[in-house]
Amino acid sequence: MINDYLISAKNIRKNFFQGSKELEVLKGIDLNVQQGEALCILGGSGAGKSTLMHILGTLDSPSGGNVYFKGDDLFAKSDEDLAKFRNKHLGFIFQFHHLLSEFNALENIMMPARISGESKQDCKQRALDFLGQMGLSDRASHYPTELSGGEKQRIAIARALMQSPDIILADEPTGNLDSANGNVIRDLFLDLQRRLNLTIIVVTHDQKFANSFPKTLHMKDGLWV
Repeated sequence: MINDYLISAKNIRKNFFQGSKELEVLKGIDLNVQQGEALCILGGSGAGKSTLMHILGTLDSPSGGNVYFKGDDLFAKSDEDLAKFRNKHLGFIFQFHHLLSEFNALENIMMPARISGESKQDCKQRALDFLGQMGLSDRASHYPTELSGGEKQRIAIARALMQSPDIILADEPTGNLDSANGNVIRDLFLDLQRRLNLTIIVVTHDQKFANSFPKTLHMKDGLWV
């Protein structure tokens, strides 16, 4: 039953057009994820895993099929309601951290709460707490250009946690890092999942990274294999 899962995808299809040619990227994907599950989706370039991640996160819409959150059909919502849903229930982490260059580390972490209407005073301490959990308390006033790649990604993780989301969605979170920093981020993900009972869905091409997760699904050419 759909209601038994935190998030479910049913027969997800996605087509893109390149000129007059139609490219089928997702070919009927089903996925069920339970509360507190740590799932890794593994696949090579062009497998469709990032496209699926964007659809699960409602950043893109499917050409066919449905995505349900606690049984609620997400793409039946308006764009405004989807934006509110993302802010409240989802935390995003990307390969390129997407920190805002004009804001310091602390301000970047606070951004989701500020967008939701929370005052700077009300959310500052919570952001400082997350910064401390990342081991970066001394970087609060540093701007992205003053941070290393690993530090930027840890700031992005803290930002994703800011609204206490139901699901963390991470797209190639170690793809732009060296192996040492990649291992730090991997261990951080799994520690957060255990301590906070987070639901985490990660997509990656890195077999070693995927091996650390309790559950891995393999994708190739828009299908599970």
